[in-house]
Amino acid sequence: MATRKGPPPIVFIAAGLGVIGGLYYYGRDFIKRSPNPATPTAQSTSAPSNVSTVDGTPLTLLGDTFSGYSTFRNSEFLDTLGDRDIALSYRDEFVQATRAEQLSNGQADLIVTTLDQVLRHQPDGQIIGLLDRTVGADAVVLNTPRFSSLRSLNDLDALVEQSSTSGQPLSIVYAADTPSEYLARVLDIRFESFNLSNFELIEVAEASEAWDLLQQPNNTIAIAVLWEPFVTRAEREGYTVVLSSEDAPNAILDVIVASDRVIANHSGDLSDLLSAYYRRIDSNLRDSGQLRQQIQEDGGLSQTEASAVMQGIDFFTSVEADRWMSDGTLSRRISSTAAVLVLSGQMDTVPDNPEALYSAQFLSDSVANTETLISLIEADNPELAQLLAGTVSTTTSSAPAVSTASLQSAPTIGNLQVRGEVQFATGSAQLTPVGRQTLDSLAEEMKEFNPQTVAVRAIGHTSRTGSADLNVRLSEQRAETVVNYLKSLGVNHNMLAEGRGFNEPLANVAPADARNQRTEIRLVRLQS
Repeated sequence: MATRKGPPPIVFIAAGLGVIGGLYYYGRDFIKRSPNPATPTAQSTSAPSNVSTVDGTPLTLLGDTFSGYSTFRNSEFLDTLGDRDIALSYRDEFVQATRAEQLSNGQADLIVTTLDQVLRHQPDGQIIGLLDRTVGADAVVLNTPRFSSLRSLNDLDALVEQSSTSGQPLSIVYAADTPSEYLARVLDIRFESFNLSNFELIEVAEASEAWDLLQQPNNTIAIAVLWEPFVTRAEREGYTVVLSSEDAPNAILDVIVASDRVIANHSGDLSDLLSAYYRRIDSNLRDSGQLRQQIQEDGGLSQTEASAVMQGIDFFTSVEADRWMSDGTLSRRISSTAAVLVLSGQMDTVPDNPEALYSAQFLSDSVANTETLISLIEADNPELAQLLAGTVSTTTSSAPAVSTASLQSAPTIGNLQVRGEVQFATGSAQLTPVGRQTLDSLAEEMKEFNPQTVAVRAIGHTSRTGSADLNVRLSEQRAETVVNYLKSLGVNHNMLAEGRGFNEPLANVAPADARNQRTEIRLVRLQS
């Protein structure tokens, strides 16, 4: 990652109350993440008041208007909880810090939020369930109509230099305190040419404002982080959608957190709540029309809009949530998310014991229910059984078959930031211990990206010593070594090794300088 020279200037276009997670509804024509400024920050939906569980009052759950949380606002679900003698009061609290604070001080019993917000605000509680991940709802959009040369993140370097020379700094716009901001920070630490300190940051309340600003003529906005339907609109109007949450499908993860007080005193109620919730999810998987209707009614959406929302959210089943908590997946997800926050200055350290942040103990009844259902249907409906088991999702781990020609012509997303040196023995394609260590770390970052939508081109370069033909062959061999080593570490993307010899030296670096001996790890977009 490039060196930072202090915090970049921030331009506040709107005093937005940030919210989290995928797709939100506002009016009749678009989906949003944050409230209209005139909207109260607390709205409640509760089960019958004569049912109580905690100190004579309903369980209080804080969230927001995210469609992925619609089950907790659904009247049929609340009635089901009432049958179990559980009352649930759902309130909107759009300020993430306040949401966490109220969980800690006893004003709330549970919150629903994204994993990065849990790590940032560290409420006094534990994650007791996984809800969903967004898979395409959020995206980074380049302002190609304004800057015709801007079609990948690699094009930013020249544009930033040009803007610096002209005295007109470039800007990036996103909704503050939302996954849009987090996605921008992911790119900041993951990609070589994307550096937030090179931009004025325009923070707005919601994606509609970002979209409006992006379209203004003669603006200096190079990048906007948007969510649907503005992503689709931008692509249709010639903007470049360079990376979306479909490409990094585990980056934006929604969870439910219970306070320490409720965990200590009302564990049975938490198990019953999750059991009812995941039964509802199982039912939605059996009948997607039910989920579409639920989301449609919750947001006042059309059927088409509700279907689009469903395509952007991947819901966890209880079995998959339990597996994530049991096999270390959630622990690794916590460490990866925390690393982004640490590198972006929003956390001090990565948690030493990520397992302490969550507990699977309240999932046992839910898992037993789902496993029973799986055993009853797997012979007649194996596809549904796989969905309930969480072995099939909207993103898969296998890479499609792609030709070399397709990889060579695939649109560039950008070069990954290589922390360390991909080092080889002198005049050889053999990795040194330092080179292997660098690739070990890089491989874990590469696994964050979806092999269904993203491929890799490993491009080797040498310094200008020896013959051109020899250096081309050496750079090819080194790129092949990198590809093979990454594959041995479990990186299962389509990968192409290429050698450029000494034909592309670094800018302002002498051709014979050893710094030209490098390997680019370039992510490219697979065409659908």
